[in-house]
Amino acid sequence: MAKKIGILILVIFLSIILASIYGFLHNQISYSISTEYFTEFKFLQFGGVKFSMDFPRYSAGLIGIASTWWFGLIIGLIIGIVGFLQPITKIMWKSSYGAIIRTLGIAIGIGIVGILVGRFIISNLNANWNLPADLTDRQSFLTAGTMHNFSYLGGVIGLIYGITYQLKIKKASAQHRV
Repeated sequence: MAKKIGILILVIFLSIILASIYGFLHNQISYSISTEYFTEFKFLQFGGVKFSMDFPRYSAGLIGIASTWWFGLIIGLIIGIVGFLQPITKIMWKSSYGAIIRTLGIAIGIGIVGILVGRFIISNLNANWNLPADLTDRQSFLTAGTMHNFSYLGGVIGLIYGITYQLKIKKASAQHRV
């Protein structure tokens, strides 16, 4: 049991690290899509992150970490707890690690879909959304925002897939033992 608890802690830590890296890099991409998404929204949302105007890309990255580390905690905790269902620690680690990587891959993929949906669909809608009044590039702002929303959706879908992946491994290992 102590080894499984150790793996749970490792899975949570790994998930937080990967989510934080993802958040940092994600915001570098979305900052490239729309600086206004940060200057007119995210910097204000996060309380005018210190140095945001002196070092905007760095600040965008810090916001990315602040926006995703907790999601990594939740994902790691859930994946780690589901991992406890595995019969041995080796399979627990394999299934948990595989679930984390799959969750991350799906979040990345759906984030990319978000860029496309934002660029070609959402930003072309003539909706009366509550956007900052002085935007110079509404289309890019909405594209970056859609990317952010889709990435969270991707994390949830990835988590569901990761859990399913772990349960399939459990079933396969149970059939092997019979």
